[in-house]
Amino acid sequence: MIHKILIANRGEIAVRVIRACRDLHIKSVAVYTEPDYECLHVKVADEAYRIGTDAIRGYLDSKRIVEIAKACGADAIHPGYGFLSENYEFAKECEEAGIIFIGPKSDVIRKMGNKNIARYLMKKNGIPVVPGTEKLNHCTLEEIKLQALKIGYPVILKASGGGGGRGIRVVHKEEDLEKSFEACKREALSFFKNDEVFMEKYVINPRHIEFQILADNYGNIIHLCERDCSIQRRHQKIIEIAPCPSISEKLRKTIGVTAVAAAKAVGYTNVGTVEFLLDDYNRFYFMEMNTRIQVEHPITEEITGIDLITRQIRIANGEILDLEQSDIKPRGFAIEARITAENVWKNFIPSPGKITEYFPALGPSVRVDSHLYKDYTVPPYYDSLLAKLIVKGSSYDSAVNRLERALKEFVIDDIRTTVPFLIAITKIREFRRGYFDTSFIETHMEELLEKTEDRHQENKEEVIVAIAAALQKIKESRQS
Repeated sequence: MIHKILIANRGEIAVRVIRACRDLHIKSVAVYTEPDYECLHVKVADEAYRIGTDAIRGYLDSKRIVEIAKACGADAIHPGYGFLSENYEFAKECEEAGIIFIGPKSDVIRKMGNKNIARYLMKKNGIPVVPGTEKLNHCTLEEIKLQALKIGYPVILKASGGGGGRGIRVVHKEEDLEKSFEACKREALSFFKNDEVFMEKYVINPRHIEFQILADNYGNIIHLCERDCSIQRRHQKIIEIAPCPSISEKLRKTIGVTAVAAAKAVGYTNVGTVEFLLDDYNRFYFMEMNTRIQVEHPITEEITGIDLITRQIRIANGEILDLEQSDIKPRGFAIEARITAENVWKNFIPSPGKITEYFPALGPSVRVDSHLYKDYTVPPYYDSLLAKLIVKGSSYDSAVNRLERALKEFVIDDIRTTVPFLIAITKIREFRRGYFDTSFIETHMEELLEKTEDRHQENKEEVIVAIAAALQKIKESRQS
């Protein structure tokens, strides 16, 4: 039996895992770098150990993390999301040290972490994939141009080891191909230490649908229905909904069966997510598989009643899955809004600083996953996610109404956040009807900025000037 878990992460997800540990009466161990000394996960864990002075490097120091786990007697490590969560070498180090890695096996992470390998395995097992290429790094520019012509513009260049919206370039015409290819390689190398790039047909304005997978170590695999993650800005998710409000039950079953087949094809274990693109003709294509817990996992928990973090730990502990597909009967709709420390009026630049007031939304069917507290200083070194606001309703319409109400109650001062922008989204007709795709934010940006109230602006004329400037930037970017 697992008796102590080290959480190799920080912030909101670390707090979430610590709470699951307490529910299971398992000791929790936090790690932190010097700038994170006052972070909530350090305060609520049973034990906490510093892993360096540099803000980022400590969380990426796999050897140091494994050493601490062994020294403090932790018999398992939970990687959370981000940082080392999809690093197969880290998972392998844990395995070799006799420490349970709470996630899939290292070899599965390696295969699914490389999009080229993942595409090959999916095609081999009859899973539909977007038309595309293998890695292009060994090709000449002329060969790459021929590949693009064969696929048909627009095309999208992707980093083989990428994720989180990084290492992606959409190319609409041949003259932009070389510049985009080189830029994609540079970004891939910078973020993922792997400059492999491949190319796919760019599916115009698809819906982004993902299925939550739950699998034990004995071949039992089910899905926990889908999430619609189409509300995105620059490939970064903003709002997620479970289940998707605009697909039929027949299509839901078809994609769900395909998602389970994809997981079985790679011998998947623990919790994971199979992501698909869905076009206007209800044709769906495998996009990628995330071999970790997702940021948006709470909405699946809300509609199914299944605690995914607890399930991760129990599966890693060797328990057999006591659920069958027929047991999964989602109820109602759940929506997650990601509240980030960003200044909408300055092109969403990060907005770190001290929080002088913090009043999270409360009330029926409202949940907040966060690491914030009054007087906490948001550091400038990490992802800008502050809190996840999760609401549930018996219908999609009631869930949207509850989301709007909860966002209006949410108070985070004295830093800029995206709360007013999220409120504006709830007022757009297409969002309220549940009919949208990945172009939603771009298509409605002008309207959203007009509807976004700036709580920090006291002079109305300044607000008008700011709106005009923001809209002009949008028009200029579209023209270019």
